[in-house]
Amino acid sequence: PREGFVNVEGGRIWYKIVGNGKGIPLLRIHGGPGSQSCGSIPGYSLLGDDRPVIFYDQLGSGFSDRPTDTTLWKVSRFVDEIDKLRNALDLKNLHIIGDSWGSAVLVEYMVTKKPKGVRSVIFSGPLLSTKIWIEDAKVLLSKLPQTIQDTIQKYEQLKNYRAPAYIQATNYFYSRFLSVKEWPATLPTDCEGALGFNQQPYNYMWGPTEFNATGTLKDFDRTDRLHEIKQPVLFIAGQYDEARPETMYKFQKLVPTSKVVIIENAAHKKAIDQPILYT
Repeated sequence: PREGFVNVEGGRIWYKIVGNGKGIPLLRIHGGPGSQSCGSIPGYSLLGDDRPVIFYDQLGSGFSDRPTDTTLWKVSRFVDEIDKLRNALDLKNLHIIGDSWGSAVLVEYMVTKKPKGVRSVIFSGPLLSTKIWIEDAKVLLSKLPQTIQDTIQKYEQLKNYRAPAYIQATNYFYSRFLSVKEWPATLPTDCEGALGFNQQPYNYMWGPTEFNATGTLKDFDRTDRLHEIKQPVLFIAGQYDEARPETMYKFQKLVPTSKVVIIENAAHKKAIDQPILYT
């Protein structure tokens, strides 16, 4: 079926297949943890004439089940979802793209599972090292007006992440580096019926704020194992991406055969900002 559920540890994950092209399928791993895939379906669907594009919501996200057992929020369990999905959909050969946190799942999959049948690996605005991600965030924060910087730093220190002034300041950051087209983004009809962002896995694994990781991912780093990936590798970032273009070129040096593409006039959500250029 073109849409349905697959059983994984802890519950069911939702998937949807878009496009009837004859090319090798593309599997997309969304960001988060706790986000959803539906918002990017219109952009990625532009590839549908070339190949099937497979979207799925990780456990705890979007249309998938939402257990509250924190023992399920492990990178290794998210990695296992990929094999469960591949087996259920008979995906013997495929390309895989990981967006943001999805790149952390993808790199872990590639270096720990050494999977067969993966024809290429695409890291889009990737989280491959928490330390590097935080460093990039601080660089971008330093480029904002001083009043915005002061507000964010003030409420970060107070650990008051719900203060209206803090939310307004972080929204300014997001409008510069998450999506330059529209922030907050208007969700497409594909998201009707999907639950919103799930803060539980995000807070547990990352933390309550974009600028400082306090959860289980605080020491995540797979840059020392990137060279183990033998498939063709592509790093993509938007011109204004919070995963900075400069960082993509640093990653490229760790994978000598890899390539880098920078999407102009786009931030982190490239499939929304520049869907035609991106796909």
